[in-house]
Amino acid sequence: MSLFQHLLIILALILTSSFFSISEIALAGARKIKLKLLAESGDERADKVLQLQENSADFFATSQIGLNAVAILGGSVGESALRPYFAEWIGVFYSGQYLDSIAFFASFIVVTLLFILYADLIPKRIAMINPEKVALAVINPILWTIMLVKPLAWVINAIANLTFRIFKINTTRDDNITFDDISAIVDAGAEAGVVLQQEQHFIENVFELEERTVPSSMTVRDDVVYFTLGESEESIRQKIADYPYSKFLVCNETIDQVIGYVDTKDILVRIMNQQSFFQLNESTIRNVLIIPDTLTLSELLDKFRASNEKLAVVINEYALVVGVITLSDIMMTVMGDWASAEPEDQQIIRRDENSWFIDGLTPIDDVKHALDIDEFADWEHYETLAGFIMYRLRKIPRLADFVEHEGYKFEVVDIDHYKIDQLLVTRLPPKIEEKTDD
Repeated sequence: MSLFQHLLIILALILTSSFFSISEIALAGARKIKLKLLAESGDERADKVLQLQENSADFFATSQIGLNAVAILGGSVGESALRPYFAEWIGVFYSGQYLDSIAFFASFIVVTLLFILYADLIPKRIAMINPEKVALAVINPILWTIMLVKPLAWVINAIANLTFRIFKINTTRDDNITFDDISAIVDAGAEAGVVLQQEQHFIENVFELEERTVPSSMTVRDDVVYFTLGESEESIRQKIADYPYSKFLVCNETIDQVIGYVDTKDILVRIMNQQSFFQLNESTIRNVLIIPDTLTLSELLDKFRASNEKLAVVINEYALVVGVITLSDIMMTVMGDWASAEPEDQQIIRRDENSWFIDGLTPIDDVKHALDIDEFADWEHYETLAGFIMYRLRKIPRLADFVEHEGYKFEVVDIDHYKIDQLLVTRLPPKIEEKTDD
């Protein structure tokens, strides 16, 4: 055959090998989420790709048969076809005893480079750019090829499966998507500009509802405003005026003797209609949801949905009230810094680029987000920043006591009867290693 005919054969082999290479990367790398969306929109090819991914043994056997057969054939044809011409060209400059060897290596290198570039590297890079689009384009030809070589593929798969069983290798693919996987996708979307930074925080906060417990978002016991059964009308009016809450707990004498709650609008409607004052009794007090402090925020959402309530009283293992939590508190946790809050109600106030005032009752998760701290050691022993300080100091803190953690200094600046009210958090300068002369 002429050189032109040999080159046509090599070109055909390169195209065949590139087809198998691009198919292998595209079908393996096509994302199931995008394929399912395409399938739902009516693209039958997407269904075929999903089915092939579920049962990929025949495909990979076919792919390897094609790649190896073409590579062997291409090397044989290319070397035998090009070596005489390389020998002729090189003979112009060198005609010694190593001429055949040099011609062989020259033809081998040229054919190898052609296959590496155009049958392997370039097709795979094309497939990685948009694997779903390429997978849809090649799925039908691949299915025909699989049917064509199915007997040989069956033999190869049988031997491979026997090998897996001998060495006890699990071939089941785990396709479960974890929070880390979704977080990585969201981070990638944020870096690409597809997901806004605030949207990224929302998504991360929603998934944190599975891990954060109720005490991290509740109003603590000391800050709960409640009515008692024997409370005077003047006192109730004053509390409604001073605290803009929509619901107030009603207790017998102390906060640990919760009876229920009243809705402020029920009281205000009677006052505005100049009716007799709202009486705190069994007919006007609503039942309140009681929950343990071990629930996660996600579990509490389910209870709110089931009971159609928006307020819950949180108790500990000793049946003592430790706080109250509302549906709005959970939404504030999801919204994060974006939620509108009055400056005096903010738990984290930034003084300057390297310092913050933080309320002692601020949940640890909020501190992590605000200061970009990866982790607090032994976090299961405390819920708030004050708890972290007490855990680290191993004593009741006093003014000017401090703890250093992850490049920050947490200093106690305000205490109210053993309760840490305020901390000053400052970013520590980078440590400079001291150099000593020998």
